[in-house]
Order: sequence, then C-alpha cells, then structure tokens
Amino acid sequence: MAQPLPVSPLALPLPALGPVRGVRLGAIAAGIRYKGRTDLVLAEFDPGTTVAGVFTRSKCPGAPVDWCRAILPAGRARALVVNAGNANVFTGRAGRETCEQTAQATAALTRCTADEVYLASTGVIGEILPAERITTALPALYDALSETGWEAAARGIMTTDTFPKAARRTAMLGGVKVTIQGMAKGSGMIAPDMATMLSFVATDAVLPAPLLQSMLSAGVKRTFNCITVDSDTSTSDMVLLFATGAAGNAPPASASADAPELADFRQALDSLLEELALMVIRDGEGATKLMTIDVTGAVSDESAWRVAMAIGNSPLVKTAIAGEDANWGRIVMAVGKCGEPADRDTLSVSIGGVCIAQNGTVRDGYDETPVVAHMKGQEISIAVDLGLGEGRARAWSCDLTHGYIDINGSYRS
Repeated sequence: MAQPLPVSPLALPLPALGPVRGVRLGAIAAGIRYKGRTDLVLAEFDPGTTVAGVFTRSKCPGAPVDWCRAILPAGRARALVVNAGNANVFTGRAGRETCEQTAQATAALTRCTADEVYLASTGVIGEILPAERITTALPALYDALSETGWEAAARGIMTTDTFPKAARRTAMLGGVKVTIQGMAKGSGMIAPDMATMLSFVATDAVLPAPLLQSMLSAGVKRTFNCITVDSDTSTSDMVLLFATGAAGNAPPASASADAPELADFRQALDSLLEELALMVIRDGEGATKLMTIDVTGAVSDESAWRVAMAIGNSPLVKTAIAGEDANWGRIVMAVGKCGEPADRDTLSVSIGGVCIAQNGTVRDGYDETPVVAHMKGQEISIAVDLGLGEGRARAWSCDLTHGYIDINGSYRS
C-alpha cells in the first residue's frame, strides 16, 4: 500500500465544528481498501428530515449515484452511508445489489425504509464493492454514532485528500438561529459537473425539499461547478443537503428561494459551499498554487464561465503557474481556443492586479517585475476583460506539477 501523501502546502486547518441538531454520525475502519484507517461513514437524521441533491453529469455514473437519483424525488432522508476506497462504478448488477443490501441493512438499524437511505462511494473504478464488508461493520458503527462525529466523518471519506475538509455557518431563519455544517472530499478528477468530489451538508432548519433543492442547485452552480483541478469529471460526484427541522423555525411562507426571508440562510449556505469548494482546490493533487480567475466583459455570464474554465483547465496555463512564469500569452491562447465570443482587439489581461495586455497588444510601459513577484506566491490572481458585454464569472483552479503524475501514476498500487 502506498505511503500517505504529504499534506498540501495550501492546506487549511479544520475549523471548529459542533453538533447540528438532528444529526448523529461517525466513522469506522471496514477494510474496504485501506488498512489502518477509517473508510466507512454513517449519518442518522431525525424523522422528518428533508433532502436535496446535485449529481455528476457523467454518462457512466456509479451505482450509488443511480440509487440516490431514484429516491431523491420523495425528498425524505433518514440515513447516509459513505465508503472510501472503492467507487462502486462499472460493477453491473453486483454494484446495484451492494447498494440494495447496504440500504436495507442501514434501514433496519435506523428503523426507516430503504428509500430513505442515501449512499455514496469514492475510490477505484471497476472493482466489485463487497457488501458484506459494509453490512458487517454497520452495527458497531451505528452504536457509536455521536453528535460530535463530524471530524471523524470528514476524515473517513478521504481518498487522495491530504487534509479533511469541513465548514460551519449560522444564519437567522424565521427569527430563529439555525446552523449549517458540511464536509467534502476531493483532490483529483475535479471538474464540473461536479468533481471526484463528495460533499454532505446538514442544517437544523425547517425547510421543505423543493426550497432546499432550489437553493442547493443555485449554490452549487456558483461554487462547486466553478472549480477544476484537471478537467476530468468523475463518475461519482454528489452534493447532498439535509434539513432536519430540529431548530423548530416556522416554515418559510414563500415557495421562492429568492424570497427575502431566506436571504440570510441563502448567503450562509453559499458561503459554506464556496469554502468547501476552495478547500478541494487547495488539495488538488500535486498543487502548490491556488488560481482565482475572473472574467468580465463577456456576452453572457455563461460565456464568461466557459472562458474562465478554459483558462483554469489549460495545461499550458497551469504549468506556467507552477513554474512561476508570467507567460500571459498562454492566457490569451486559452481565451481564443474555447469557442466563446472574443475579440483580440478588445481583450485585456491582468495578473496580480497588474494590467499586462490591452486592446490587442502589450500595454505601453508594462513592467513585469511586480507580476514576477506575484507569481512566487501561493495564491495567483488572473483577470480577463473581453470588452464585449456585461457577462462575468469567477472560477478557481490550481497549478499542474509533477506531483499530479506521481499520484495518479500509482493510484491503484
């Protein structure tokens, strides 16, 4: 078994976490793939918990993604089971049977129906996931569940991650203070929609499933769908948001996610999702630098997003960042290749707040010195103005180093 990876130089410490009323969770070592570490997570939610979800758009999704998609329309959840080390993808009937057996065993423990049990798996593709390793470990795991099990759970879902990822927020809803807390895993195979990335968020707010879904879908679009490590979309990604209702706030009067009464909750949720998404980029496989890419002046927000992602996905841009080379021509290349409306003669490019190129050529008097200094830092700012309209977008990426090859060249060993 490969040795643990060194912690990313961009890692952030785990923030202070606390309970979320109506949630108990924990982790255990089930021996699914890893030895000597936890790899199975279980969460139990109070009766009446509502749920929303966003899933990968891969045409080859894992069996757990199919399972969750099938039960999501009911909008109810009582449990979540996540395993690391085996993605349960491309496993045919065996994969479906593992999902069924896992859900049934969990339902018996949590006294609910199997269609209230959500499942997620992450790890190697194409290997059978033995259901008995999960079902055998579940009773002891269930007995040890705790309101304070969040850190253990965040560590239990890691694969090539080098640090656990979690965030916490509070908000006012209906005059009541509610809590939102979530965790994520992801390091490589990160690109919309969404990434080898799992994220699970819970709140104690009373929120109906349709409202929850509207807010989650909008929040993911601005956060998890604006990050990329390597342009590869996983078979297994999902973001699930659970609302236990334990805070006891009055249900929102409006059915619209844009209602003013939801503004504080919506802002807190978006902030939490962004923090988790950026932690994923900070743990990009082999990453040493975080890139923030702002595109303005596009013909639409969607067009701006496509341009920003083209820059973030470009191997030439990413290797220039890794080499601390202020090669802005690679940014121009990425803009020009992506198929979105662009005009060389209205384009401007800035790095680290310094305008380098403008109106189709290098800016008069351009001094590369401050840009070179900026490139030596860990956080790199790139701004592109297309000069065509009002569309804007922000995306995040990381550099591409030999570490990415080392990790992925030996992933199964």
